[in-house]
Amino acid sequence: MLAPTRTRSRTALLTAVLALAALVPTLGSASAADPQRLTVDLADSEGPVTLGANGALYGLGDDGVPSDAALAPLKITSISQKPEGGAQHPNGDALSVSKSFFRNGGGEINVMMQDMYAKWPYEDLGIDDYLPKVDKITEEIAADPNSDRFVYIPFNEPDFIWYKLNLTDQAAYEVERDRFFAHWKTVYHRIRAIDPDAVIAGPNETGYYPRFLRDFLTFAQHENVLPQIMTWHELSSGSLRDFQGHYDNYRALERELGIGPLRINIDEYANRRDLSVPGQLVQWVSMFERNKVYANMAYWDAAGNLSGQVVRSNIPNGGWWFFRWYAGLTGDTVKVTPPQPNTIDTLQGLASLDASRRQAQVLLGGSAGDSDVVVRNVPRSVFGRTVTATVAEAAWSGYEGQHAAPQVLTRARLKVADDGTVTVPLRGLHKMSAYRIVLTPAGSGTPSPAAVPWSASYEAEDAAITAGQIYTQGTVSNANGYAASGTKDVGSLNQPTSKVDFRVSVPTDGTYDLAILYGNQSGGPATQQLSVDGAAPVTVSYASTENWTYRARNDVGIRLTAGSHVLTLAKGDAEVTLDRIDLTARTGEASASYEATLADVSGRPSYDYSSSSGVGTGALVLHTGDRAVFDVYAPRDGYFTVRSRASAPVKLRLHGETVTAAPGQPLRLYLVAGNNRVALSAKYASVRSLDVSGDGSTAGTLAYEAASATLSGGAELVDSAHASGGSYIGSLGNGPDSRAEFTVDAPRSGRYLLVVRYAHNERRDNGHAYNTDIMSRTADITVDSGAPTRATFKNTWSWDDYWTLGVPVELKKGTNTVTFGNPTGWAPNIDRIELGRVAGEFRH
Repeated sequence: MLAPTRTRSRTALLTAVLALAALVPTLGSASAADPQRLTVDLADSEGPVTLGANGALYGLGDDGVPSDAALAPLKITSISQKPEGGAQHPNGDALSVSKSFFRNGGGEINVMMQDMYAKWPYEDLGIDDYLPKVDKITEEIAADPNSDRFVYIPFNEPDFIWYKLNLTDQAAYEVERDRFFAHWKTVYHRIRAIDPDAVIAGPNETGYYPRFLRDFLTFAQHENVLPQIMTWHELSSGSLRDFQGHYDNYRALERELGIGPLRINIDEYANRRDLSVPGQLVQWVSMFERNKVYANMAYWDAAGNLSGQVVRSNIPNGGWWFFRWYAGLTGDTVKVTPPQPNTIDTLQGLASLDASRRQAQVLLGGSAGDSDVVVRNVPRSVFGRTVTATVAEAAWSGYEGQHAAPQVLTRARLKVADDGTVTVPLRGLHKMSAYRIVLTPAGSGTPSPAAVPWSASYEAEDAAITAGQIYTQGTVSNANGYAASGTKDVGSLNQPTSKVDFRVSVPTDGTYDLAILYGNQSGGPATQQLSVDGAAPVTVSYASTENWTYRARNDVGIRLTAGSHVLTLAKGDAEVTLDRIDLTARTGEASASYEATLADVSGRPSYDYSSSSGVGTGALVLHTGDRAVFDVYAPRDGYFTVRSRASAPVKLRLHGETVTAAPGQPLRLYLVAGNNRVALSAKYASVRSLDVSGDGSTAGTLAYEAASATLSGGAELVDSAHASGGSYIGSLGNGPDSRAEFTVDAPRSGRYLLVVRYAHNERRDNGHAYNTDIMSRTADITVDSGAPTRATFKNTWSWDDYWTLGVPVELKKGTNTVTFGNPTGWAPNIDRIELGRVAGEFRH
């Protein structure tokens, strides 16, 4: 019998930390194999949290891709995009995406000026060809009202594009070096002549090269053409080992030459195997944050998903939640000493202390096994003699795999030892997960125990495989391979007899959630046949993915009796690759509590830790003018039950609608699939949490299939086996007369969510070596004679995969006409629309 490859850490962690509630000074004793120790020193400040490491190259594809709700919570400090009209890729133009970036709190935009060129590496047509392009880019940026928030990057990886700056022959190197220096000076002055206040960054090499940097800084200082921001790339797994040395060497070089210190932006970092993986990302982010440098994740695949952290346009994966945690750090970062500093694929972390909020947070991950997190110098003036420790996990869910709000694993009251330390033992860590520990003053009462269902995981490569093959994916030696659980998956399941038999064991009779990590290389929807113990199979459908190694997640409910079973996934109508399955006991209605003291805030709320009851992290006290914003996850579009755990009535604002919630009163609110920003305000209220439960009911919504629309101007109804009603609206737009009109009968006036089920696979292959150049489509949505709303629809990977996009609209009671069109380009294919009032009513 095959045992689970790994059992979820949640149960193990729960047992370990609940055992700590005896309030002993040092919690637990070392096991036979001593746990790793990660030490946090709250008395050793590194300076204010910068949030510098959360950027991405081509992280934005279009205005609305990713969505505002996916962008705003991350507090992104810098991104890198191409110039307007640049030929390198079909979208991601800096000025075009700046609107969504800036309205969602974004910092600055690096403009990769050479991305005006179409080829990679860039076609070398000489500096005289490049200078008019420089002029055009600079003139457009200088004319923008936010011109002071753009950074010019004149050259990208010049050490191997246009110039050979790493030659070992010194004389040949100096010829190339001097040619680059002359061009740098020319372009620098060209930019400054048009935009005197320009912020210029460079030299932007492929890696850290001290010989060249010494020469460059010496030249640039002498000629008065120093960049305002120093940039280079860290794009190998070895960077996790080497970056600290690079940083230290560079700062020493500045001091020797009497320069700076300049701000540093590592404007490309990480490998494919790192992106989307919380346990990998924490290693990169911790080293950048402790050195207070800015950094943008690399662009290895498609634009518009924040380098693999956003599913579709609005859905978080595990990587998104890690960056949401990172964005929640406030105050100062403090020194963290990991078990093995500057060592590839080991336990690393970062931590913060906010004395005004009376919170300490630790983010850690990157290693499997056991660890003790020792927090030193816990100030009694801030925390008192007892703290509440709250531990949560952000797991890996794939690049295209949805991830619910991170599971709280434990809540426990812990004494601060006489020497000022608190030790939090973590057992059964997962290498690909990141973990967050929050320390707050304990107060009276006891936190509610974390509800952690039984769960187990099974690797496909450890199962019984018929007519399939095991492949190895992203590893240290193949860092630009895609991530896979355990670094292996099972592919080539393309024969009629292909199947994978997983032998599983569950503790009780009941319904289990089966999560399948997969890749779909078929170019369209695919299926497999799922059977239990050889019984009649059911069909499992898989949405398309970018490629067979770009991992996604499919969730299926399954009934099992206690004991051992064989779950078989056999070939269906196309080829699907399998990575891992997770089984989790379904213990009741899905629910999550979002802690108020960890929400985004504005105004001047206060923090009350007099009681540890409920979520354990105290209460946020709001007055008039204060606001707390919660990031609420929904697995699908539909109605959920929302309750505020508050001392007085509060107002909740969602999708432009404001509703009043009495303490504990259930509200039926419409949430869109993925992240929903819910703002809470009050004249006065003490708020502990916002609690959300439900499965996304569509009872009471309005639904209209494509066939019910009135079409004009060439728009047509097209038969499709994949459309919900058997047909979709195609050939819509690309002219002012092409429209689709739906007649909607609203039961009452008010704010509704219009959910559009759509598909399209428009692409423009620019011939780039590794990027997938997908494009978005737009549609103008008009209600009756009102002003149109332009909505952006991301590429769905195939013409037969349907995604949803929610757009708030106002409807009047009775008949409304909802019109779709696009006078300047093609709209997406539309399958159906649904409408639900933002504030619904409970149906009995």
